Amino acid sequence: MDQITLSACAEVGFQVAGRKGAHGAMRALSRVIPLDAYAFVAFDPVTGRHRSLVSDGLSGVPVIRERLGDGREPYPMDPAQLAAFGWRQGLTTPLLLAEGRYTGLLHLSAPRFPAHARTVMAALSPTLAHVTDLTRCVIDPVGLPSGFAAVAFDRGGVVRDVAGAARSEVVAADPAMAACARAFLDSRELSRRGLWQDPGGQWREVRMLRAGVGSHGALQGAVVAERACCLPYELTGREVQVLTRVAAGDSNPQIAAALVLSVRTVTTHLEHIFAKLGCDSRTRVTTKALAEGLCVIDL
Repeated sequence: MDQITLSACAEVGFQVAGRKGAHGAMRALSRVIPLDAYAFVAFDPVTGRHRSLVSDGLSGVPVIRERLGDGREPYPMDPAQLAAFGWRQGLTTPLLLAEGRYTGLLHLSAPRFPAHARTVMAALSPTLAHVTDLTRCVIDPVGLPSGFAAVAFDRGGVVRDVAGAARSEVVAADPAMAACARAFLDSRELSRRGLWQDPGGQWREVRMLRAGVGSHGALQGAVVAERACCLPYELTGREVQVLTRVAAGDSNPQIAAALVLSVRTVTTHLEHIFAKLGCDSRTRVTTKALAEGLCVIDL
């Protein structure tokens, strides 16, 4: 590819990553491939079907051609499919992310495709695949802390990646986290934080945030971010459980019943908690626990 083509490819990537998205990317692409029209077709892994996502240039979109086998190279569209929609020459590019996951198709119509068109589109496939990736959280949640791994959930419990964050496999694999995220979405909270002991026994600091997920952030979702941690203030796991019950407003007898402890043992744990947190009342310890995310996140 020549310098002009390389520059256009870089601009396409910039537009996909930025606010102008698919339309900006296609304007950049048209500098090296003059276009009549384009149509992004997304593959929905939940239903196993394709659907039109973003298009421009002509009134209709040709019949969606399903992906055949493991084809990765751009291929000409069937002229019989084009005529009814006013398209001239057609070129379809299967869109696959860098790791090889298929996300959809890009149909292009042009008066004439230059010789380098297929090479350019093959090179751009991993970049443009992000436009049709319905499993990705496309709106970065404000306030997602650095150093946290994360996934997002929609109301249906579908797990989605979060742009710019490492994937949290431990959260994605826990059905209780999907239920917790749904309960969070049903609440009026904008964010939630707390502690979580994963199935392997590792304590993790957890943050939940609201964010748009799916195509163009059209679905309401919850981002669950986590990182491994030591328990703060030298608290023990049992003390964190007792503190969580105190913050929920439980009395000592209620805590004892819930945790299968004696009331005396609960009282002893509370004495230790007050000393470690530097608080002298249930009210102050509750305020501190909620403000600093010292409670077990509700699963």
